[in-house]
Amino acid sequence: MDDIQKIIADATLFEKEAHSILARCESSHSRLFSVDDTRKRIKTLSLNQNELLLQALQCIEGGLYRASIVMSWVAFIDYLENKMAEDGLVKLFTIRTKWTQWKSIEEIRENIPEHQLIDAAKDLKLLTKGETKIIHGLLSKRNECAHPGSYCPRLNDSLGYISELLERIIILEQKHL
Repeated sequence: MDDIQKIIADATLFEKEAHSILARCESSHSRLFSVDDTRKRIKTLSLNQNELLLQALQCIEGGLYRASIVMSWVAFIDYLENKMAEDGLVKLFTIRTKWTQWKSIEEIRENIPEHQLIDAAKDLKLLTKGETKIIHGLLSKRNECAHPGSYCPRLNDSLGYISELLERIIILEQKHL
């Protein structure tokens, strides 16, 4: 039995090392391994957000790069919106008094464009001015992927996009309202 456990442990170590080496190749799907490791470093994802990110990675595995960008954005914006509501919407309603007509972040999500939600996150001090510009750019990329057009992202584009969003979540984890 010990021999089998040693073989399994060695195989697991080999797989991790192989992915690490192959991840250096630009066209290697082994790069998903390092993105998934980043996802696992995040401590505060909801089950839904985690599932959305897993689906984004599965889209990449299937060559569905536009879909991977859209799915990863959905996970990110859900994370940001929930972060904005972590105090029960008290501070958000202080800076956006007209939004008090909605009673939950889900209702706000349905009625307020994501661009404005990002601006509200800046006003809540969850994002700096520079971070806000970057997040707006990532939203534009998501919009480009979600609507008909000639943009056709590749593996590296998708991996870079997801990595960027994951790093933004890691930064947001440290911030509180």
